[in-house]
Amino acid sequence: MTKFDHYPMTLADRPAIRSLVPPGRCQFGPTFSSVPLIDRVPCDGSGEGTSYLLRFGLPDESMPLGLTTCACVLACAELSSGEGGELVDVIRPYTPISANHQIGCFDLLVRDYGDDGWLSRHMCRELPIGGTVMFKHIDFNVKIPAPFRQRKVGMIAGGTGITPMIQALHAILGNDGPDDMRSDTDEVVLLYGSRRSNDVLGGKMLDNWANAHGGKFRRVDVLSHEPPDSDYTGERGYIDEDMIVRYLPPPSLGDDVIILVCGPPVMYDVLCGPRNESEVGGILGGLGYTSSQVFKF
Repeated sequence: MTKFDHYPMTLADRPAIRSLVPPGRCQFGPTFSSVPLIDRVPCDGSGEGTSYLLRFGLPDESMPLGLTTCACVLACAELSSGEGGELVDVIRPYTPISANHQIGCFDLLVRDYGDDGWLSRHMCRELPIGGTVMFKHIDFNVKIPAPFRQRKVGMIAGGTGITPMIQALHAILGNDGPDDMRSDTDEVVLLYGSRRSNDVLGGKMLDNWANAHGGKFRRVDVLSHEPPDSDYTGERGYIDEDMIVRYLPPPSLGDDVIILVCGPPVMYDVLCGPRNESEVGGILGGLGYTSSQVFKF
């Protein structure tokens, strides 16, 4: 038993918690700080067991992470390049799925990409409990701060691209905290692309949230590799223009709608244009969504 055990280490058991802080309060600043891995468990819905919930400590264990919603942290570890054993710093962004009610620790949902992902493999397989990873946070990593003033929010996620959506859903669905930090959003629809039904990360948690919040939140799964003879009756293939038009709030709502997008590079290219470009291209651009309505995580 540890002092962090009262925080669930499963997705299904997590409630939506609204615990918002303004920018500038994160324990991690612009320089890297080392913190220990406290716990690691396979994630429900990770198919072949390739995704893990990782719990890390914080520099000050008496305080929460203090991360603004929606924002990420940068993780760094010194790893062997495999070429003569040379050590190189490998840096990747991750969006915590825990809320700021957790004192002394924060949680990441990380997919183990094996040989294609040095840092994810290290954290999911090689790093011992008690081993350390360095983290930092910079202002650039805040995409759009909560609370949200838009009444309609559309979300498009693929795989572990669900993590910033979980962070945003904490802010929208949670009933905790002062009223002036409550979002004005009355409807959230998530288009969630996965390979198969057993690959849907956090499906039970998302179902619980939808059931607990009176139709305010709806998830639409889109499965690309589900066996044709399975019992699954939802959307198949890949997220496309028809699904966006049918399920997500339209761009004609202007300042009353935002669309959040996170997934693999091909998803950005097809749906909204490259992640590092502020201009909205792809299907969303063709439908008339603007850069003030679309946020790429």
